[in-house]
Formats: sequence, C-alpha cells, structure tokens
Amino acid sequence: MFPPFYFIKTGCKILRIISVLFLLVFLPASSLLWAGDAETRSANRIISSSPSITETLFALGLGHRVVGVTDFCEYPPEACQLPSIGGMTNPHMEALVTLQPDLALHLSHSAQMERNTKTLGIPSMAMKMDTLDDILNSIKLLGSTLGDEKGSEQLLKKLTEGINFYKNKLKDIPPKETLLLLGDSSDPGRDLYATGPGTFLHELLEISGGKNILHDSMAKYPRLTKEYVIEKSPEVIIEAGPKSRLTPEQIKERLRGWKRFPSIRAVQTGQVHYIGADYILIPGPRLLSILERFSKVLHPDIFHNSFHSKRTKEEEAP
Repeated sequence: MFPPFYFIKTGCKILRIISVLFLLVFLPASSLLWAGDAETRSANRIISSSPSITETLFALGLGHRVVGVTDFCEYPPEACQLPSIGGMTNPHMEALVTLQPDLALHLSHSAQMERNTKTLGIPSMAMKMDTLDDILNSIKLLGSTLGDEKGSEQLLKKLTEGINFYKNKLKDIPPKETLLLLGDSSDPGRDLYATGPGTFLHELLEISGGKNILHDSMAKYPRLTKEYVIEKSPEVIIEAGPKSRLTPEQIKERLRGWKRFPSIRAVQTGQVHYIGADYILIPGPRLLSILERFSKVLHPDIFHNSFHSKRTKEEEAP
C-alpha cells in the first residue's frame, strides 16, 4: 500500500499544509449529491472510503473511475494498487486534496469523511449498507448516480437470482438454531461478540437455513457471555471473520476450548465451524460467497457437492 504522504512527491510538510489551507479558503462547501446529478454521472475521479463501496464500484465495472481508496480496501486486487486516503474514520486531508476527486463516496455513518469533504468543497454522497436491502439499493443508487444503469441491473439480477436459489432450495427444510460469532472465542472467560437482527449477516444466515438465536436482540452486534451461550445451547456455532482464519492445529485447540462446555448442543455434535474470510464482514456484492459458506456449514448434505455460484478462488479472497 502507498505510504500516507506519497501523494506529495516533494515530501515537504510545508507544501502539504499550504495545499490544504488553499482549498480550505478558496473552495466552496459541498453538499450531499443526489442520484442522477449531471456532475456525478460524469464523475471520473472517484474516492471510495469503504471496502464495501470499493467492491461495489469494481463489480459494476467502474473501477477505472476510482482514484483513491482506504487502507482497508483489499479487493479486488486492482484496488490495492490505488492511492490510499488513509483509514475509513480518519482520512488524510492532504490525500483528499492531492487526488483532486470530483466525487467522494462514503458510508452514512462516516461523519469525519462527510465533514472533510464538505470543508474541502468535494462533492460527496452518503450510502447506507447495513442490511441486505441497503446493499441492493446501493447498487441501484450507484448505477443511476454514475450513469451505469445497465451494469447495476445486471449485477442486481445476478445477486437476486442467487439469493432466490438458496431461499427455494431451503424453503421446506427446518432451520437450525445458530449462533454467529465475530472474532476470537478461545478464551473461556472472554465475552463474545455476535450477530443480531438488523444486519446483513443476520439476514444471510437465515437465508442460508439458520435460525439466529439472537433474533430478539435489541443490539445489532451484542456482546455475550459463555453462560448465555450455554443457556441457549445452539445447534450450530459459526465463528466468522479474519480472526477465524486458522490452521488445522489452531482449530483443534479452539475446539478443545469449546469442549469445556459439553452441554451446548453444537459442542455435543461437533457443529462448531470456522470461516476465516475478510469478505464475511463486508456488506457488498460478494454476498453470494457468504451465502454459500453459511449454507455449506448449516446444510452440508444439500450443498456439499452442489453450488449455485460459479466463483473463482480469487472471488473469495481475501
């Protein structure tokens, strides 16, 4: 990844400060743009401040119009070659200045990015990608905003057909009570973070044939104790995310930890699974990959040798 200040080739701190101050003084404050705006349809220098937005832009075939991404945008590989604006919550002002974007796309809760672009006079648009509907609507929004309605229609068709495949395949199959954990559960005394309702992961889990044991939770990503898990005793436990990318030996060690709680049904039947993939946590166009991984774990008898999507290994990584 490019170092934070590579954008100013001289590396001179004074020049960076002057360039930022110039724009602060002379550029007008921007306002959030609406889909179909003439300026956004022709935007050719787009900054994406979220991995989910970056992946969606490239899936739509609009990657050639992206000039900057965040340190966390790692897919597709082409995105890793683009200049970085820093983090999602703390973008570098000098990067935003030097890249001269004509549009910045950010998530609706990225207050810092919204403030920075407004201060610098950079046209920007907020996007919500919390739920499955949000993901699909964002694809439609980007298509209309950037003048690629055909591309968005094709991508939406592919995703909708994939979602319906799993729904139809499992419509007569009883769901399994499942706990979806995000992160490390190796410490018996450590609280766990799980997936609750109002999230795209909750929806994908249930489409995949699971019944989330946290369906009544008031929190989207609640913190649980092992005592709670013992009480609920789910049929299946799935740990997902980059921290679950484990070697066979590490998995054995984790499973030994779970065996300290033999009353949990998933422990009794050996239904504790690990999905170590970054894309599991990214609300974007790789949602069919998530559905496939969940459904294979929950209903291996149905999906072990039959997969809907024809993905390459590159589509799943990282």
